[in-house]
Amino acid sequence: MDFAFAAKVFAALFAIMNPIANLPIFLSLTSGMSEGEQRRTAILVLATVAVGCFVSAVAGQAILGFFGLDVNHFRLAGGLIVLLIALSMLHGEDSATHGGSGAEKATFASASNVAFYPLGIPILMGPGTISALIVYADTAQHTGDYAALAIGILAFLALLGTTLIAGPFIGRVLSPTVMTVTKRLMGMVLAAIAMEMLVASLRALFPGLT
Repeated sequence: MDFAFAAKVFAALFAIMNPIANLPIFLSLTSGMSEGEQRRTAILVLATVAVGCFVSAVAGQAILGFFGLDVNHFRLAGGLIVLLIALSMLHGEDSATHGGSGAEKATFASASNVAFYPLGIPILMGPGTISALIVYADTAQHTGDYAALAIGILAFLALLGTTLIAGPFIGRVLSPTVMTVTKRLMGMVLAAIAMEMLVASLRALFPGLT
């Protein structure tokens, strides 16, 4: 099994979904709940993300094929999306791609189930996450290393669940400065991942470049 590939999948999901940087949003949207209700909400968020990851990794390529799209074209588009998210993070801003527009944010507090919307979708399972999972699933298909893909996803889901369930405690311990620094560091990691996706897609689409 390719542990380097598993680590890459984990790093990509951590950088895109960034549980530490998104924890204040979770705490804000669940501020009126008891700790028991917050834990139940965290479990529902985790379930939503787990299902989204499974569908994206297993059925993503089939969905692309249904619309007549090639994975390399999708990898190029996904790389651009991930790069835009990374640039927003580097500037200390929330990407509208995952965080929602101003009009969408105004509806977050009144959502009937914040675990599904907006926490699960689109804040965590947004276009950047889906793009990365489809691209890495295609890589696993060509290398046959499905185990590494599964371990990378499961390791991240374990971290996400732990972070959300322990959210109230972590929120009291971590300072806003730590969360801000984490967002910028993950922005750098995400930018590197985006460039790798862009370069790989360009090489596949234009073999003459290599």
